[in-house]
Amino acid sequence: MQLSFLRGALVVALAVSSALFLRVPSSRSQSQNAGGLLVVINKDVNHQSVSLIDTEAGRAIATVQEIGTRGHEVATSPDGRLAYVPIYGDSAVGLQGTDGRSIEVIDLAKRSLAGEIDLGRPVRPHCAKFGPDGLLYVTAELDNSVDVIDPRLQKRVASIPTGKPESHMLVISSDGRLGYTANVGSGTVSVLDLRERKNLAVIPVSEVVQRISISPDDRFVFTADQKRPRLAVIDTTKNAVTNWVALPSIAFGTTATPDGRWLLAALHGANQVAVVDLKTMKLDRTIDVAKSPEEILVRSDRPIAYVSCSSAGKVAVIHLDTWRVDKFIDAGPSPDGLAWTAKQ
Repeated sequence: MQLSFLRGALVVALAVSSALFLRVPSSRSQSQNAGGLLVVINKDVNHQSVSLIDTEAGRAIATVQEIGTRGHEVATSPDGRLAYVPIYGDSAVGLQGTDGRSIEVIDLAKRSLAGEIDLGRPVRPHCAKFGPDGLLYVTAELDNSVDVIDPRLQKRVASIPTGKPESHMLVISSDGRLGYTANVGSGTVSVLDLRERKNLAVIPVSEVVQRISISPDDRFVFTADQKRPRLAVIDTTKNAVTNWVALPSIAFGTTATPDGRWLLAALHGANQVAVVDLKTMKLDRTIDVAKSPEEILVRSDRPIAYVSCSSAGKVAVIHLDTWRVDKFIDAGPSPDGLAWTAKQ
């Protein structure tokens, strides 16, 4: 009787192990586990949408239509489940048009709209960034502030004054204590204490600035002069511009590599990406991409950069080991804001 029991248990064990061994993950699971999901905002006023791109396959796997007009930027939640799209309006910064007042929430697994956060007033929300505290910080241009969103409550819980209009883009220090906004029309950068929720300083830069980034060690903040082809280098210990980097053309988005060695800058009019050596603070090389590069996202796990090229409807994939464009991915009409997540 004992031998019969053991034989039966062995048969069951073999059957279970065989089933586990023969189970093959779906291609969708394999692709998501091997690569990640690139979330791309298409800001064309007639086709505003969010493209979800399988980074391993190099193609869009879904498109989610926005209900508002229109999103420019996007942030993904730390757990990789949701994307947050501030709905800006139908104009560009500083121009007349409609004034958005909400943030759309997208379920990335279901590939559909999951909800909407009303900010309580028309503010042209633009750039969204998650802090280490799990809160979502969103620039509110018409309110001269940065809104603080609690994702669990799905509502605005505070606002931090920037002291200047057109606070367009935002970066956050690695410890989550400080935020820096590029205030386009005033040509300034505001320094914010995110914990105390107050304005610490306003740094004069140039006549007009655009976009903003920060070095991995939080030592420098970079923003692009829109009147002259150069980047401002702000020393965060002094809250002042201490250097300028000459470029071959006016820049838009900038992003540092995770090792802090290089800074990539999108040269919108030249259809190139500039590579700046952060040791020398000088231009090292340029890389040809598609028409009208806007924003750059560098992955933290692989030497890969994604560049949205708005007029071409493409995302350029640059391998940072070779400084070459590996491929172009169809993204949709007028791609701009980028976010990436490995978690699904």
